[in-house]
Amino acid sequence: MTLRIGETAPDFTAVTTVGTIHFHDWIGDSWCMLFSHPKDFTPVCTTELGEMAGMMAEFEARGCKVIGLSPDAIEDHIVWTGDIEAVSGHVVTYPIIADSGLDVAKAFGMLSQSEVTSGPRTVAQNATVRSVFVLDPQKTIRLAMAYPFTCGRNFNEVLRALDSLQLTDAANVATPANWTNGDEVLILPSVTDAVARSAFPQGWRSPKPYMRFTTLSR
Repeated sequence: MTLRIGETAPDFTAVTTVGTIHFHDWIGDSWCMLFSHPKDFTPVCTTELGEMAGMMAEFEARGCKVIGLSPDAIEDHIVWTGDIEAVSGHVVTYPIIADSGLDVAKAFGMLSQSEVTSGPRTVAQNATVRSVFVLDPQKTIRLAMAYPFTCGRNFNEVLRALDSLQLTDAANVATPANWTNGDEVLILPSVTDAVARSAFPQGWRSPKPYMRFTTLSR
């Protein structure tokens, strides 16, 4: 099963480093970013979880909860968080799902349904468990990204995309390439010029008939 943008994220109950959670209930009315890892005690993932721990205030300011996932046991997760703090200097406060049964990874389409948990699994076997999902408060998948396990993720890009999603939900605009908060945005083609004059009294520039750039504060 492959999940697509616009679909409802799977619900599940799982043991995490902060206790058992019911995923949709845990999200509540917040946005959510779920990011997965192929195995505990791996170097790239250790840097990622530490980086995320240091950026929690940025996600919280945007009303976005963060949750990690790795297909290892809860006991390994707890020891691993100590390593993460020692390496990064940041305490991991967000939950990490113990997905040793691979149930969540399969539900999100990161592993084939035929994968089995018997015996120790390697990073290579779990290589596709390297995804980022951003969900809105309705539990709809709004963004999905997959990475190779050799490439550390850029969480500033996740924040940039989250800013775009929240901004474009609030106004009839889209964000152009390399947009960051405060840059010009694009008025949606579905908005007529007549409606745009009322909605965007500051006006716009139009280098092509189908492109209308304007400035919009977040």
